[in-house]
Amino acid sequence: MAIVDIGSNTVRLVVYDTPQRLPIPVFNEKALCELGRNLTSTGLLNPDGVLMAYQSLTRFIRLCDAMGVDRLELVATSAVRDAKDGADFVAEIERRFGHIVQVLSGPDEAKLAAMGLLCGVPHADGLAGDLGGGSFDLVALNKGDFGEQATLPVGHLRLAEMARDGDLEIIIRRELETLPWIKAAKGRTLYALGGSCRALARVMIEQTRHPLHVVDNFSIRADDARNLCRVIGGLGGNSLGKINGIPRSRMDTLPYAAKLFESLLAVVEPEYLVFSGFGMREGQLLKMLPDDFRVQDPLISGCKSMAERTGRFHFQGTSLLEWMAPLFEGESEAEKRLRWAACLLGDIGWSEHPDYRAEHAFHKVLRVPFAGLTHRERVLLADAIYVRYNGEPESSLVEPLRGLLDAGQLSWVRVVGLALRLAHTIAGSAPGTLSKTELKITGNRLVLNLPKDRDVYVSETVERRLKTLAASLGLKGEFSELI
Repeated sequence: MAIVDIGSNTVRLVVYDTPQRLPIPVFNEKALCELGRNLTSTGLLNPDGVLMAYQSLTRFIRLCDAMGVDRLELVATSAVRDAKDGADFVAEIERRFGHIVQVLSGPDEAKLAAMGLLCGVPHADGLAGDLGGGSFDLVALNKGDFGEQATLPVGHLRLAEMARDGDLEIIIRRELETLPWIKAAKGRTLYALGGSCRALARVMIEQTRHPLHVVDNFSIRADDARNLCRVIGGLGGNSLGKINGIPRSRMDTLPYAAKLFESLLAVVEPEYLVFSGFGMREGQLLKMLPDDFRVQDPLISGCKSMAERTGRFHFQGTSLLEWMAPLFEGESEAEKRLRWAACLLGDIGWSEHPDYRAEHAFHKVLRVPFAGLTHRERVLLADAIYVRYNGEPESSLVEPLRGLLDAGQLSWVRVVGLALRLAHTIAGSAPGTLSKTELKITGNRLVLNLPKDRDVYVSETVERRLKTLAASLGLKGEFSELI
């Protein structure tokens, strides 16, 4: 499946591989067309941008044909919706390429963006703001349910144009005052979506020296975010160019995005600002998928797909999940979900060079392109896999990131990692073999119960790893025979 997003600033093609479960982007390319430049003063699409859009669409649609894309959807947003010549532009696209263009209304665009956010944060609670080149879409969220929604004509391209003729702070405040319901997010969370917001997040990650350079679910206290927005909003191009992480295409308009969020944070007074790597395109994709795909857990679905693509065996992880369950009595559903993900990813490094297996597996898991993971959860999973591959305990690779975890979480990491290591040693990573054994805690002992043909399971390595796992729980490890 593929989506072409004809936005106010860029025209972007994203192709998703969708043979099963929730898909992963396999191709993603954008063209900086700036269709919405000078729209406020002229009422028309940028003529140079229109020509660039036709050229980009020609390439994108031909690429989709060459890739064998089964379903392609074209969606247009604020600039095309608001321009006097927007309908003519759409008609010409449809004439040239034979594809219908869906022009989203403001509320539809806002809702799709929120749907994309909910893909990764299903119980989001507060306010979602999707900043594009032409508009700023806002949706109230009540623990995953949609509330009021609105679209304001203060996209970053329009703000750049408005700044020539007036006080930008006054203009922004005036627009925000038309939406008194946004103040209901006070003390909750403000979620930021869109390309400019992702660029803003990269700057904040750099400036706060946050150890994980992943935009999705990066969280920062609102007061700190507001102070950084004030600084970024006052910087010129030369100063911005010295900051790592700012794409050149965002350099001119990023200060306006920062000014908008500085004002929004002051009005809403949330507790946290959280950035999302997902938005309108992912919301549109979810609409295209069958109902049974949409309700799947994006993390577990993604891990299953990765296990099937990169693992040695057809491995669902459920037998491994159940096998180690006696070690985690009383765990929450959230903890069990993460443990399941770790089980699914436990063989991810098998094809790497042994000297670098732990390091490469750690990085691969830390940066998996899946929705549904906080930064702390990413570190928990990656560190567990690092332990599973016998990574150096005091490595400078993982130590900075372990600062995001508390003592209980570090203990969870070690037990999960060592249990994975023991399980894959016992079974040779082959499903079906492990289920013939059983882990059990009896008093101060961790017992590995084995079937009568126990010789296939017993070795010096298995014994050593059982004792290491037991020691991590403050227990003694021993073998026993299943009755």
